[in-house]
Amino acid sequence: MQVKLAKSYGFCFGVRRAIKLAENKPNGITLGPLIHNAKEINRLKDKFNVVVNENIQEIPKDAEVIIRTHGITKEDLQKLKEKTKNITDATCPFVTKPQEICEKMSNEGYGIIIFGDEKHPEVKGVMSYCKTIPLVVESLEALKKAKIPDKVALISQTTKNIELFLEIADFLIRHCSECRVFNTICNATFDNQESARNLAKEVDIMVIVGGKNSSNTKQLYNISKEYCEDCYLIEDFQELHREWFKGKKLCGVSAGASTPNWIINEVVETIQKY
Repeated sequence: MQVKLAKSYGFCFGVRRAIKLAENKPNGITLGPLIHNAKEINRLKDKFNVVVNENIQEIPKDAEVIIRTHGITKEDLQKLKEKTKNITDATCPFVTKPQEICEKMSNEGYGIIIFGDEKHPEVKGVMSYCKTIPLVVESLEALKKAKIPDKVALISQTTKNIELFLEIADFLIRHCSECRVFNTICNATFDNQESARNLAKEVDIMVIVGGKNSSNTKQLYNISKEYCEDCYLIEDFQELHREWFKGKKLCGVSAGASTPNWIINEVVETIQKY
């Protein structure tokens, strides 16, 4: 089986930075999973004794704490500072940006609209910087059903689909007297999505590698599925099935921004044996 990798895939700047910060803080505690990849989280635990704790109340006083790449809420950050001064902020700079925009624009009287998943930790963190309750939508259809302020500022979860974001922006511009649009989708997300789209058009089968709870990985899968019907989302090589590849000649592979190279390499090597 021939394998072709997407032009752009895998670790983004923010994840690479967070992993390096965690490796330099052995015996540290991450407030929530550092990234959305269980295999890499286990590697940090086994090799550097970096453990995950979801509850600020359970974090020991003066502990070495690492803030996850997705960021935390403004309230949780204050609580954490009351617990310890030993804080390493691994929040991705691309996530910090929408936090700052929400705070500024809501203070200026704009209604905030977030294109994203309200349950995602990144979005929860961003929402906490709004002066008033923001409107969070996952689709244009959901937006059309909502009560929209006349003066709005639009941002996006960093890992969302750019085409869907532009649809929402176009609708708001047409229906609001004032609409400020901030493209907060990170460059790595855009590059990975475009590369996966192009690759899916030319292969017989597509395999996306990454955490099942990773938003950007699921976006890669959804985009690839549009152009390649035989598309599969896996976390590692153990989830591959030989029968998927019967009658296929060329397999495309892409990976989410939280997927380390060692996992991708195992997947590629396994597919090449089929």
